[in-house]
Amino acid sequence: MISITTEQLNGWLAVLIWPLVRILAILASTPLLGSSSIPTPVKLGLALLLAILIAPLLPPLPQIDPGSGIGLIVLMQQVIIGLAMGFSMRIIFTAIEMAGEITGLQMGLGFAMFFDPQQSGQVQVIGRFYGLLATLFFLAIDGHLQVITILAESFTTLPVGTDGINTASFTALVDRGVMIFTLGLHLALPVLTALLITNLALGILTRAAPQLNIFAVGFPLTLGIGLLVMSWVLPYCTPLFSQIFRESFSFMQSLAGGAVHWTGIP
Repeated sequence: MISITTEQLNGWLAVLIWPLVRILAILASTPLLGSSSIPTPVKLGLALLLAILIAPLLPPLPQIDPGSGIGLIVLMQQVIIGLAMGFSMRIIFTAIEMAGEITGLQMGLGFAMFFDPQQSGQVQVIGRFYGLLATLFFLAIDGHLQVITILAESFTTLPVGTDGINTASFTALVDRGVMIFTLGLHLALPVLTALLITNLALGILTRAAPQLNIFAVGFPLTLGIGLLVMSWVLPYCTPLFSQIFRESFSFMQSLAGGAVHWTGIP
């Protein structure tokens, strides 16, 4: 007769539960993999599959009962680690989408909005367009596989235990939130400059010809110039996106390793 002790059962549960919790946290917070368009059973199945594959590669786990108070602390640490790693990547997508939001607002497309199921809210058309470009580029460079690789390596660089992400790493993650505004403004700056010149020219034209209907001329002109400048600028965004995502992968890896060195906008 096969007998299983409580210690053996707790050890088996710990090998699977703690990695599974970190994996679920990063899948819930990272872009693309955490999209609401992906069914929840698929996410759970992927997380369970990754946990089963990663479990044999884990370093020795602490001998802690998963149901004890210390076990709950370890469980919360894994949730925080996964959320922090996923959030560091989501910042980049939010910054790129903000560039589209700023561009669309200046072009006069601020009213052109539709429901985005990923964000569960209304977003501008240009912002959604930039977000789709970032998603396609992320897939083109196998970013989703890179995230899974960094996740698997994080169990070695930041093993399961009572020690989680340190204060310096959290501070660097909070400071990284500045990228949402600075990077978004940098990406939108060429279109904003062209539209500023257009608006100044329209203002001079209105002063020279007061009978001109500025609303009938200004809106299609700013919209056309904005789209034209976007078509010129987007091909030059490819190396910039590549550099941004490379820096983001490096930051995520260093975040899991506990030593973060970030110098700002790449």
